[in-house]
Amino acid sequence: MIAFNDNWQDTQQTEIEAAGMAPTAKLESVIVATLSPAPYTVVLRGKNNAVGVALVEAYQLDD
Repeated sequence: MIAFNDNWQDTQQTEIEAAGMAPTAKLESVIVATLSPAPYTVVLRGKNNAVGVALVEAYQLDD
């Protein structure tokens, strides 16, 4: 596991805001991570294993 969160302001607020990726909704999940070039698989689960629809996006951020 690389990372997880539920509400983006609970974990990496400073990094997320500095990257310009802060969502308008406080309850959204956002993760900023430095990854080595490689293929990755996302396993997404809802809070308490709830069922729903999700959108997963990955961006390369400038330093």
